[in-house]
Amino acid sequence: MAGAYKTPGVYIVEKNAFPNSVVEVATAVPAFVGYTRIADNKGTSLHRKPWRITSLTEFINYFGGAPDDKFTIVPKKDGDTPGDFKIGSDEYFLQRENDKPDTFRYYLYHSMQLFFQNGGGACYIVSVGTFSATGAEKPALQDGIDLLRKEQEPTMVVVPDAMSLSEGDCIALQQYSLMHCGSQMKNRFAILDVHDGYRERTDPAGDPVVAFRGDLGTNFLNFSAAYYPWLNTSIVQTTDTGFGNFVDLKAVKDLLLQAAGPNAPADFQQILAQVGDPDRDRTLKTYLSDDELHKILFSVSPVYANILLAIKRKLNLLPPAAAMAGVYTMVDNARGVWKAPANVSLASVISPAVNITHDEQEDLNVTTAGKSINAIRTFIGEGTLVWGARTLDGNSLDWRYINVRRTMIMIEESLRLATKAYVFEPNVSGTWVTIKGMADNFLTSVWKRGGLAGASAEDAFNVSVGLGATMTPEDILEGILRVTILVALSRPAEFIEITFQQQMQKS
Repeated sequence: MAGAYKTPGVYIVEKNAFPNSVVEVATAVPAFVGYTRIADNKGTSLHRKPWRITSLTEFINYFGGAPDDKFTIVPKKDGDTPGDFKIGSDEYFLQRENDKPDTFRYYLYHSMQLFFQNGGGACYIVSVGTFSATGAEKPALQDGIDLLRKEQEPTMVVVPDAMSLSEGDCIALQQYSLMHCGSQMKNRFAILDVHDGYRERTDPAGDPVVAFRGDLGTNFLNFSAAYYPWLNTSIVQTTDTGFGNFVDLKAVKDLLLQAAGPNAPADFQQILAQVGDPDRDRTLKTYLSDDELHKILFSVSPVYANILLAIKRKLNLLPPAAAMAGVYTMVDNARGVWKAPANVSLASVISPAVNITHDEQEDLNVTTAGKSINAIRTFIGEGTLVWGARTLDGNSLDWRYINVRRTMIMIEESLRLATKAYVFEPNVSGTWVTIKGMADNFLTSVWKRGGLAGASAEDAFNVSVGLGATMTPEDILEGILRVTILVALSRPAEFIEITFQQQMQKS
């Protein structure tokens, strides 16, 4: 530099003492795709725009509250499955409005509640539309997944409203999610639900697990995990139900009168007379608002309370993917992405929709097709636990476990972003040494925190770069700098065997 000096004096030269460091990327930022009540940020539309939030309060502010789930009460006929509730010896079903199938509902709002209850944090919401009578549509949800291609931060993809689609459309959308994660982005993980996963595997309508495995295909399975069964939650409270959950209040009034019989008290009949009557005289002393009528009926009519309890149970049946996204977040924050997200209890969950035994789980966890499905089971004294840690690629020794796949994604993304600073730098030994030192420091940090297996750092990883080691002279002439990294990832102790044997008496 002396040749650049023109005037006598003192010149200060600062030199960097330390190499660039690798910043560990976030591992638990799910992106949820679905339908919302609104999509607005102070007058600016958020429709089809990925939006980052950190709490349920923010979700409600930007995307509104719960959907309007309305039901018609239908008497059970001979030969039908058990009804949703009973009045005396008679059974009744709660049927969706417009004769829609039972799965016709929007799951995103209640799934977000379940996500935050189970440790969820920062996430992205893609609203593909508002609530309507047509229900969820595959093209809109698929477009919502496409919108995530421009976002760098999300690391998981969850589509709760896929469960509202027909089985064929749901599988097609899940296949698209796998392609998005494993082919297009390669830096995120799909959490899948089993369509109709609230049904038993022995259900006369068919085994939902067999249908899921048979239709999903074999592409990019190591970038996803699936969970069975659905969950009976406590997300929806009794106070969240009311007159708004009925298509025809007059039919409800008639049913309550029928249940009360001809000797019903006069004041009870007077209350019922106002139910469903929009033209009732507000000037009368006996006038009650809909909210007051609902509270009185809930207090004095066991039949009305039982109907609302049945509605609450139906609304609380939710697919588990959103809860698992919350569990991934909680485990990542507490232990690290290298800890398997299993043997963890689920919050706001009463029970799995299907009780799975030890023997029944064998086919879920290990199958000749390799499509492992993680069971959610209930244990006495422990509650509802996640009892599986496998990706859908269960036959692969490389990518069998969720934490192995997600840890590798984290390491790859962290080093990829850090080495972008050296694109177009001279392809010489100085650059190679800098990159090797940067990778060594980062992987040592991961190893010290338990993310890599080995008694020493040398056993846990190895970084190679240089002419003759990873590159040929032709590579350098073509502008290619190759770095080879070997890592020993920690795997969960899925099966613990304890051997007992009798020994001779010694005294």
